[in-house]
Amino acid sequence: MEMVPSEEKQLVPKEIESAAEEPRVLCIVQDTTNAKTVNERLTLNLPASTTVNKFYEDVAHKAGYVNGTFCLAWANAGHMAPLDQAGEMSLVLSGFEAGKKNFLQLTDKDGEQPQIASDESGTADSSGLDDSSQDRFIGPLPRDGTVGCSSDYSSPSYSYSSILNKSETGYVGLVNQAMTCYLNSLLQTLFMTPEFRNALYNWEFEESEEDPVISIPYQLQRLFVLLQTSKKRAIETTDVTRSFGWDSSEAWQQHDVQELCRVMFDALEQKWKQTEQADLINQLYQGKLKDYVRCLECGYESWRIDTYLDIPLVIRPFGASQAFGSVEEALQAFVQPETLDGPNQYFCERCKKKCDARKGLRFLHFPYLLTLQLKRFDFDYTTMHRIKLNDRMTFPEELDMSPFIDVEDEKSPQTESCTDSGAENEGSCHSDQMSNDFSTDDGVDEGICLDNTSTAERVLKPKSSLTFELFSVMVHSGSAAGGHYYACIKSFSDSQWYSFNDQHVSKITQDDIRKTYGGSSGSRGYYSSAFASSTNAYMLMYRLKDPSRNAKFLEVDDFPEHIKKLVQREKESEEQEKRQREIERNTCKIKLFCMHPVKLMMMENKLEVHKDKTLREATEMAYKLMDLDGVVQLDCCRLVKYDEFHEYLERSYEGEEDMPMGLLLGGVKSSYMFDLLLEIRRPDQAFQPYKPGEVMVKVHVVDLKSESIAAPVSVRAYLNQTITEFKQLIAQAAGLCAETMRVVLERCYNDLRLLYVPNKTLKAEGFFRSNKVFVESSDSTDHQVAFTDSVLWKLLDRHGNTIRLFVSLPEQSPGSLANRTSCPKASADSVDSFDGAKGSRKSVEAILEESTEKLKNLSLQQQQQRQQQQQQQQTSSNSDSQKSSDHSDFEHIESPAQELDAVSQPSQTENSTRVASDTDNQFPSEERSDSDVNNDRSTSSVDSDILSSSHSSDTLCNADSGPLPLANGLDSHSITSSRRSKAHEGKKETWDTAEEDSGTDSEYDENGKSKADALYLYFKTEPYSQEEGSGEGQKSLLVHVDKRITLAAFKQNLEPFVGVPSTQFKVFRVYANNQEFESVRLNETLSSFSDDNKITIRLGRALKKGEYRVKVYQLLVNDPEPCKFLLDTVFAKGMTVRQSKEELLPQLKDQCKLDLSIDRFRLRKKTWKNPGTVFLDYHVYEEDINISSNWEVFLEVLDEPERMKSMSQLAVLTRRWCPAQMKLEAFREVVLESSSVEELKEKLSEMSGIPLENLEFAKGRGTFPCDISVLEIHQDLDWNPKVSTLNVWPLYICDDGAVIFYRDSTEDLMDLSEEERNELMKKESSRLLKTGHRVSYSPRKEKALKIYLDGGPTKDPGQD
Repeated sequence: MEMVPSEEKQLVPKEIESAAEEPRVLCIVQDTTNAKTVNERLTLNLPASTTVNKFYEDVAHKAGYVNGTFCLAWANAGHMAPLDQAGEMSLVLSGFEAGKKNFLQLTDKDGEQPQIASDESGTADSSGLDDSSQDRFIGPLPRDGTVGCSSDYSSPSYSYSSILNKSETGYVGLVNQAMTCYLNSLLQTLFMTPEFRNALYNWEFEESEEDPVISIPYQLQRLFVLLQTSKKRAIETTDVTRSFGWDSSEAWQQHDVQELCRVMFDALEQKWKQTEQADLINQLYQGKLKDYVRCLECGYESWRIDTYLDIPLVIRPFGASQAFGSVEEALQAFVQPETLDGPNQYFCERCKKKCDARKGLRFLHFPYLLTLQLKRFDFDYTTMHRIKLNDRMTFPEELDMSPFIDVEDEKSPQTESCTDSGAENEGSCHSDQMSNDFSTDDGVDEGICLDNTSTAERVLKPKSSLTFELFSVMVHSGSAAGGHYYACIKSFSDSQWYSFNDQHVSKITQDDIRKTYGGSSGSRGYYSSAFASSTNAYMLMYRLKDPSRNAKFLEVDDFPEHIKKLVQREKESEEQEKRQREIERNTCKIKLFCMHPVKLMMMENKLEVHKDKTLREATEMAYKLMDLDGVVQLDCCRLVKYDEFHEYLERSYEGEEDMPMGLLLGGVKSSYMFDLLLEIRRPDQAFQPYKPGEVMVKVHVVDLKSESIAAPVSVRAYLNQTITEFKQLIAQAAGLCAETMRVVLERCYNDLRLLYVPNKTLKAEGFFRSNKVFVESSDSTDHQVAFTDSVLWKLLDRHGNTIRLFVSLPEQSPGSLANRTSCPKASADSVDSFDGAKGSRKSVEAILEESTEKLKNLSLQQQQQRQQQQQQQQTSSNSDSQKSSDHSDFEHIESPAQELDAVSQPSQTENSTRVASDTDNQFPSEERSDSDVNNDRSTSSVDSDILSSSHSSDTLCNADSGPLPLANGLDSHSITSSRRSKAHEGKKETWDTAEEDSGTDSEYDENGKSKADALYLYFKTEPYSQEEGSGEGQKSLLVHVDKRITLAAFKQNLEPFVGVPSTQFKVFRVYANNQEFESVRLNETLSSFSDDNKITIRLGRALKKGEYRVKVYQLLVNDPEPCKFLLDTVFAKGMTVRQSKEELLPQLKDQCKLDLSIDRFRLRKKTWKNPGTVFLDYHVYEEDINISSNWEVFLEVLDEPERMKSMSQLAVLTRRWCPAQMKLEAFREVVLESSSVEELKEKLSEMSGIPLENLEFAKGRGTFPCDISVLEIHQDLDWNPKVSTLNVWPLYICDDGAVIFYRDSTEDLMDLSEEERNELMKKESSRLLKTGHRVSYSPRKEKALKIYLDGGPTKDPGQD
């Protein structure tokens, strides 16, 4: 960079002088290194000439970090590729775009968090735990209102780099797999429990005894070691869940954290059997309580002792309107005894009678680690919904449990009996085991027992030892339908509270803990709704305050030997991962292409090469990657810059073989705007240099004589070259004459541009990176006519519009062709040949042969006729035309993939089928017997190859006899007119015209004549053998056709192969998954089709203009399945409903065995399953009734003559509800003259006998038949709406078919016993499930939480 002196006599870069005028680069940087700034953005607007290292300095200054302690990478990078901090290149040269937003991410460097820069108040502690930094990252992430715990996981700000740096708190988070926040909360709580963590570390895994992958204690041990020693911000829990036997689907199942705690403890106990830790869970978490019943008359007590791992505390007692205000109140209610009196009296064993008694629970022993579950999830029996109780419940930081211990049980009473404890408490505690042998457990278990002290010592333990200290609050944010868990945990090391919210760990205060007490916002009635969301504490963990027992965390130096080895292994693994990340950051990943010389197909792969590898080394890697060893020599390969989209070779790298790939590719990027191509040369060839600025041109040579287009030859040119220079370049490459050369550029589809201005540049003509041109260099007179009238243009036009279709023909049944002699297109001779056929059956090959034989005999007459036309139309030399007339007028243009084959194939005159003029003197020559055909076949060598793949039937579609201007690339004199003079006599040649439909949907008028003149459009067929045959009768054709042909003309061209007129077969387009859809719009072209599309032909009457295919369903209002399919039929525009009913009658009788009278059934609108408007007999389709393709209607059989006579009437379906019998009567139709509610009630009263003043009605809900449970209908429907007409809210009954339920308001609901209700509920559930209607509120089915001790679930053999 040139340096110039500035005003301050300093040398500055010359570019900087004009910084005000130069473009600027807008950089938006996201700091992903800590939880709080991950949602913030730093914005810098810098001059485009700013260097990368200066950019790092600006970011460091703005973010407040020490420069050199962080990395900057592109935000959209899949694998973070950092910018080179020492780079001297400008931002623009480094990939930044001026005038646009450039998104980057600030990430860690070498796994270490960025150092915070020093300020005026002092220098930040290197640990990142100084006061100033703490102020920057305080507070838990707001989780209120979060439904679903995957928000962090799927957050746009979340990236892999955001979990690489350890939080400034010093603690490591856990990554949420999807919905595993409940698991993360429990794991962090256990990790922050010193006694549990230390005991887990003391357990040693024996690899010889168990697979480490399925060992739950070992994977927990590994996780805890990583949580304590890892430098990452967050670590994965997949290894732990894999040891549970969970698959990936479990990550999407949210469970209850208290349920997980029990299941995990059970699993650990099973795994720790016969080890020192066998009783660890019981020692730490298990307490005991007595479940007793005491007689109030004699004092006799019956009891049993249960163990518990947690105490469930009710938030709000059943039926109460006031919740408990604190944990202490809830504990007091937990031990409050219940009096059994009246009908609930207890039978006393001592009194031998029923007596009043007291039933309750007493705590005998509290665990060292006390777990309290706040029962916030409940069931609302009014709404039948699961709900969450968000009431406020306080909990103390220190909890004194001495008031709740059972002092009376310090001596074992002689009157007690260990029989039955009576009715169990509905909210009973978790019972791990029940002991019937109380020889050791019956003594006093007051207080805490973690050692083997004697019973006497335990009795003497003072009550002050029952003070518990809160250290973990597991919080649920959300509703009963779903939510998010996180944990607030106090560290026993520094007594600081932290929020462990999945991968984010931050410091919080006591105020944040108080916010988890709960309390619904606003008035929400008696219960919160099923989806009311709030954030509150769900599970609390306390630890006994006992200095003699309270343990401290094991430090790294004090780890057992096996844990030290584990730490070393994990450290090495993390270092390896770090090195791998570093390699990834310095690896260029770019698409690689290669045209394989043996497979002859373009191969694609991804080349991953280190940025310091040279081009020579990268070429060798690509050579091996493409598996070319032994196919070609390495020195015959080179890497070039390639644009796969445009198939453009941008440049080659001559003389740069030793340049590093990082420089060559412009740095390490997540994606490149170009690709690489491994180019291969023959040993005797030399590589052509490709220079930047060149354009690629694919040159197709056109031969007008053979009407063929050659495969492309690649030529490289410059955009500033003139057309004259470009022609000379092509002349050298293709060996053509530049003076007579015509060059046509195809800029896009159907855009052909003749390049005729000699001095115009390629750039001015519209050349781009990759181009396609057609060149022709003959001495014909075709270049003298206007380009759009030339044979060249017509040939190219046809070439660009021809597509290849695979057509499957219908199976020909025996005798089917003989029975089709009524076909209006069957000529007399074809009828004779059909009758004379041996089995009265002909294959497609026979039709092809016969058609080809007939048309071959016309060739001499056609040639003579054409020569006469040429003599009349041309005065100049016609030698070229005569030559072309000796060949097929219909060249073998193949699909683009077969252009190369088209060049090498000789023109086959005998294989071309030509449409001759329809004159009488031609028909006698066509009348040939089968013996004549056979004789010809035996003597002609050409005929023996008629059905080979290279021989085909071509036809051009024409309607008139006179020569017309063409659009398909052929001169008018080479086209013969179609035979139409005998059309009125019913005698048409099998090969007929392809008519262009003039905007209608019919092929013929009333007399069967064509309605429009045809365009001359290309149509060629070949027999085609399917790989998977569909039987002997199934034949296929390969059709090359101009896609501008109409469907009507296309069908006419297929007639000789199908064997029936085009009106007697249907065309179905085959889509993916073999789905078929009928093509019915005859006036539309095949422009929506593309190469290799599949078409199926099916026999059956095709639709004419104004006709629509209709599906008819029977409406059975009182059947369990009210909608039954009957048949397919055709309705026509202008037809009355009565006419369509008359046409339906014989079809219903033949196909459905329904013998109906025309006045005893109706047609009505069908909207999915709902019956709608009743169609009256005089209604006309398209005028009174809108009709569309694939229409559906209901047919309803009537028990009486039709009562609907006018459109002003309204037909509703009514159903009586009888509450006294708990049943619904059958549907009955009511016809109303108006929309009056009064009239409806009068009709219902008259029909049912219910007094008008007692009649109530309600509109049915949902789709017909609006089924509803008889247990819900009485209260769930909106009975007796306060409206006077039916067409207003909330009824909106404006059309026929609405469902109305009605009842007698004086009729009482049947009084059901519980058993009767349950039995009826089962019946109703079964009935409604069969009809597909919803029974009642049904939340998402929860999957049972299980931990598999053998590494995975085993499928039940009897399970389906």
